[in-house]
Amino acid sequence: MEAEAAEIPAVVARQLRENAALMATIAARLRSQRPRAVVTCARGSSDHAATYAKYLIETRTRVLTASAAPAIASVYAVEPDLRGCLFIAISQSGRSPDLLATLAAARRSGAITVALCNDANAPLCAAADYAVPMLAGAERSVAATKSYLASLSALAHLTAAWTGDATLAAELDALPAQLEAAWRLDWGAALRCLADAAHLYVIGRGLGLSAAQETALKCKETCGLHAEAYSGAEIRHGPLALLGPGFPALVLAQDDATRAGLAGLATELAARRVEVLVAGTSAAGAVELPTLPMPATLAPIALAMSAYRMLASLARLRGLDPDRPPHLRKVTETV
Repeated sequence: MEAEAAEIPAVVARQLRENAALMATIAARLRSQRPRAVVTCARGSSDHAATYAKYLIETRTRVLTASAAPAIASVYAVEPDLRGCLFIAISQSGRSPDLLATLAAARRSGAITVALCNDANAPLCAAADYAVPMLAGAERSVAATKSYLASLSALAHLTAAWTGDATLAAELDALPAQLEAAWRLDWGAALRCLADAAHLYVIGRGLGLSAAQETALKCKETCGLHAEAYSGAEIRHGPLALLGPGFPALVLAQDDATRAGLAGLATELAARRVEVLVAGTSAAGAVELPTLPMPATLAPIALAMSAYRMLASLARLRGLDPDRPPHLRKVTETV
């Protein structure tokens, strides 16, 4: 896991370079046909990428973006009307039967279909109008790292090409170097808090909710730590009641309109004697983890990068092998 995550900067640089012409082709069609909505479809870590896609695409294009439930097509055999929509399937393996069924139904319905996949020879790629390779290379650890962050950079690349956003394109060009720096950041201060923890909330909002979701999953998957991800808004609707001494919180923030609210929440939790870790902001009474000054759009990628290194260390500290979590396998074929 740690070795593969360290390859992410090189993966992103290669992806930006080698996918440029393909992204321009897809973008030209999207500008011509102007999709009325975007529908994403994914499972596991890839579904966290779909969360990022929602906030990214809606804030940059104002086009409604929502996640499909694969069981609608694969279990209930219902094909929603997706005429005039853009359908994006995100998968590391490209072999899950429910994603294949959902993409096929979307294409029959008249959607423009795009597959983001790490295996260019996967059936999902063959079934889509456009196959975007993540170019992450072989990934042997069960815990997906480089393929997950490659899906985020591909989504940002597609959005920059679609909108013709020169600023976002320039920020993407700088991303590989920033990810190198994010990998070197020391989040060791989190280890003392999490070494013996039984439960954890990982809190983000907006574009950063995806990083919170991914970090919480990796806590469960690699560290045997029960963690749940919540929006900084949603946590006030019930889950906040569980937090207190012995139940820590990790707050991940990016520098946009959500940051002040997350800082206020972290300060409030610390005042209630919750052990609070914060990254991307500061709060009285919280332990601050180092971050880089980053554009808010790409900050969740760097936050996940730093979290991966910390979680690999945490897994070993808790006596676990992060590459071989119990009961899991690399390719999950959901029907």
